[in-house]
Formats: sequence, C-alpha cells, structure tokens
Amino acid sequence: MGHGMSVSFSVLDLAPVVSGGTSAEALRNTLDLARRTERLGYHRYWLAEHHAMPGIASSATAVLIGQVAAATSTMRIGSGGVMLPNHAPMVVAEQFGTLEALYPGRIDLGLGRAPGTDQATARALRRSPDALSVDDFPEQVIELRDYFGADSKVTPAAGNEPPIWLLGSSGYSARLAGLLGMPFAFAHHFSAANTEPALRLYRESFRPGALDEPYSMIGVSVTAAESDERARELAMPQALSFLRLRQGHPGPLPTPEEAAAYPYTPLERQMIDSRLAEQVVGAPETVRKEMDALIERAAVDEVMVMTQVFDHADRLRSYEILAGLYRTSFEPR
Repeated sequence: MGHGMSVSFSVLDLAPVVSGGTSAEALRNTLDLARRTERLGYHRYWLAEHHAMPGIASSATAVLIGQVAAATSTMRIGSGGVMLPNHAPMVVAEQFGTLEALYPGRIDLGLGRAPGTDQATARALRRSPDALSVDDFPEQVIELRDYFGADSKVTPAAGNEPPIWLLGSSGYSARLAGLLGMPFAFAHHFSAANTEPALRLYRESFRPGALDEPYSMIGVSVTAAESDERARELAMPQALSFLRLRQGHPGPLPTPEEAAAYPYTPLERQMIDSRLAEQVVGAPETVRKEMDALIERAAVDEVMVMTQVFDHADRLRSYEILAGLYRTSFEPR
C-alpha cells in the first residue's frame, strides 16, 4: 500500500463561488487551477456534482470535465463524482463515452450513490419519484458498465469505457467496490471516523474484476500556508460554510473577515473545531507531519486534495506548498 513517498496526489474541485463573486469567475478559476496543478505534477483533477448550492458551480459536471480536459493535456480528468441516482445510466454512459472518445486515456468516471441534494431537487433532476432510491445502486452500476461493452448499441459509449470508480463515505460502497473489483475513493474530508474501517473493508472484500489488485484513494481537505495561524485563518471560511450548510442555510464561501467576525455559539465553535481537526491545516512542516501520519494510517495509494479558501491566489499557493513537500511523488513516472 501507499506511503508518503510513493502515493500520487490529485485535485478535487467544487468550483467554489465566493462571497461577492459569480459562477463565471468560479469556473474561470477552475480552468486556471487545472492548468497550474497540471504543471505542478498532480495526477488527476476531479469535479464534484452538487445541485442547488449557491457556493458550488460544478453542477454540470460532465460539461465542466470536457472544458477542463480541453484546457489541459496530461492530467487525468474526471468526476468525483457523478451521483448515479440523479441520472439515467444510459445518459451517463453517453456523456462519458463522448469524453473518453475525445480525450482517450485521460477520463475517469467516479460514481456516488447519494443524490447529493434535497429530495425536491433530486426529483427535478430525474423528473420521476420512482428512481430516487439508492437501494438499486449496484444494479445501476452494472447497467452503466454494460453500455460501454463492445456489443452495446449505445454510441459513443460502446468501446469507450473510462476507468469507473466507486466513491463513498461509509462501508456500503467500499464493500461493493471490493466485490466488483473496482478502484475505490473514500471521502475522508467529511467522514473521517469511517476512513480506516471502510478502507479495510474494501481490501478484505476485494475480488479481481476491473482491477487485479485493490487501489484506494482518500479525499482530504488541505489548507497549507506560511504559518499555522495563517492556514487556520484561511480554513475558517469553509468551516463556517459547512456550519451554515448543516443549519440549512447554504451560501457562497464567506471571506476570512466574515468567518472571523461571526458570533459563534459554544456549540458552533465546538463544531468548527471538530471540523478543522479532521483536516490538514497548517504551515509546511505541520502539513507534512499530518499528511504522512494520515497516509500511513489509511494505507492508500493516492490522496485527492480539496482546498476551499476564499482567495484564488491562496488556493494556488496551498497546492504549490503541498507539491513542494512531496517532490518525488510529483515527478513524471
């Protein structure tokens, strides 16, 4: 399994819309971040599907993947993930078959089993209340994979299957990924307590399928800066944004000043501290120490880094710092 000197590092992007900003600016920043992280040597760049969220502009995930793939040349581009209950599997197969045909060998299809949104929005996406259950997820995955087969009549999916990943934040998708012999990505950034049990379950359940051996990745929220204090200051807006989401008031990513001035109750302060404790936040030496320990505990092959900070320059700088800390992992292989 992986360790700090041999794991790959990748990028997870939600195209954050910041306070006072626009979706158009968020999408331009996504293209810029993709180009810059490719130059730094990040292995893949995934976009996440969320809907009806004022602070996230990556809802049309397949469209954005095509734009990011066109703006880059070597990095793998994919979904982290497509929420399969929201879509007809055939439509997803057509979209990602098209992307794979346009950018052969560079596309990933990561699949999640949760709608990732409220029921009303999920119903609007599918236009039917009958297909909103996550219980038929295994059947949906198998149906989707069949559309990519050589005998499929679904063009351009037939013969253009990208690597398909299962994503999860519990043991369910971990076990399914293992049973189907697929690569597995775990959402450590919002389910840290389940990380090690889920990855252990994935490895124990694994049977050769799409892969001969298990391959695992974790999504980690990272904020790196010149000092621990500055990193925490930069990380506070996304912690406040998460707090507001939990309270039913999602919005754009607040400024550091808004986050500092917010009148936190003792319970809210506790929630914020708990949230930040599950992230890697700090100066370079702090980030290296915490990341090494996490990689060792999780025994993963790859780390997908999500950095949600208000200023685009600070976001770029965080990815630069991490690349500098793990230079051998960023060298061409």
